Amino acid sequence: MRSLLAPLLSLIASVALAQGAPSAGAAHAIVALPDQLTWGPAPPVLPAGAKLAVLEGDPTAAGPYTMRLLLPDRYRIPPHFHPFTEHVTVVKGAFKVGMGEKFDASAMNRLPVGTFAALEPNVRHYAESEGETILQLHGTGPWSLTYVNPSDDPRRRTP
Repeated sequence: MRSLLAPLLSLIASVALAQGAPSAGAAHAIVALPDQLTWGPAPPVLPAGAKLAVLEGDPTAAGPYTMRLLLPDRYRIPPHFHPFTEHVTVVKGAFKVGMGEKFDASAMNRLPVGTFAALEPNVRHYAESEGETILQLHGTGPWSLTYVNPSDDPRRRTP
């Protein structure tokens, strides 16, 4: 089985790359190689310092999306919630998560590489990275977050 996986992925990648952008309604494959991702700044709703790469879809629009967040060491996201279920997979580093409306470092759980979590809408939570961390987020958009304490929203801060 493993001996078939590499050639199959190679075939999918070469077909996807050879076909270029798919025409409307045409079936297509998306292959996102880690060293070829295009990283840019994360949306301003997140604290400064994070980077984002969109792998599939448009996280700002209705419909499915997949994106990755690159977080520096000790990057904190204050207590917040999402309007839709958020699916999170830790790809690199470790992600510490706590539940509730107040940041409490002693109540956080460490999620190592390979961990998957699904947070239902409106579940209050907070997080901090441990080492450089990459998260893969997917769900149905539009993706957004609302801070429990509006003063935690970086868009409200004056430079």
